[in-house]
Amino acid sequence: MNMAAQNAIKWGIAPIGWRNDDIPEIGKNNNLQQILSDIVVAKFEGTEAGGFFPEPEVLNKELKLRNLRIAGKWFSSFIIRDDVEQTARDFAEHCAYLKAVNADVAVVSEQTYSVQGTDKNVFKEKPEFTDAEWTRLCEGLNALGEAADKYGLKLVYHHHMGTGVQTKAEVDRLMAGTDSKLVHLLYDTGHIYVSDGDYLSLLEAHIKRIAHVHFKDVRPEILEKCRAEGKSFLQSFLAGMFTVPGDGLIDFAEVYSFLMQSGYQGWIVIEAEQDPEIANPLEYALIARDYLDSYVLKA
Repeated sequence: MNMAAQNAIKWGIAPIGWRNDDIPEIGKNNNLQQILSDIVVAKFEGTEAGGFFPEPEVLNKELKLRNLRIAGKWFSSFIIRDDVEQTARDFAEHCAYLKAVNADVAVVSEQTYSVQGTDKNVFKEKPEFTDAEWTRLCEGLNALGEAADKYGLKLVYHHHMGTGVQTKAEVDRLMAGTDSKLVHLLYDTGHIYVSDGDYLSLLEAHIKRIAHVHFKDVRPEILEKCRAEGKSFLQSFLAGMFTVPGDGLIDFAEVYSFLMQSGYQGWIVIEAEQDPEIANPLEYALIARDYLDSYVLKA
């Protein structure tokens, strides 16, 4: 085990288990103070900023009271649909916010043609990009990466179900078409497993580009039911397709061991889109913490 890398890991848990930006009505009673305090109870060091998080001055005070940090925040890019200049202007505002809250990464996902927020079958109706669109996307991401760098941030690209960059083959193409110094990869165990049925190949292929990690588990029986019924992305996570580490089929000790052996340094963020009315957020945060302490970190 690479001890230097192990000591450089920062552990976080995303607010999406408490409140979901895609469906604002679920978990709306979980306010910022409650979420951050639950994160402290579960012994995590930080979180990612949700769309409902307040301005930096307010957020920084709440973080300081609890000795927590912000890892990053999601940004929906529309490089293919819109002109790069407009996307860059929106992204600059995003980066200014992240710098003000002392974040490390800007999480970017191209949402042109995305079906993740629609009622389409996420397993069969994902979008595909043309060669020209791939070129436009890669050039645009390089430009955004330069902008992020000026704010002291790393752009980390989030491969995601229901988008044009979902599969390992698509991530391969994105990595090949972008500057390794400007565009990094967010490795998400749950999304790549649901997409490809395998979570290690992507990790092993692109370990040198990975600068941010999401630990998301998958319940196989619910995944297969959702796939058979042709559910949308939102319907699938509301049905419980995703869960926290230790509650599904992914061997996170194996993933963590590879990250450590490779010298990974950065955030590992627990993320599990679930309905908080069904999966109590603090309860599941504690399930993840117990699993990490009892199994992953002792491996």
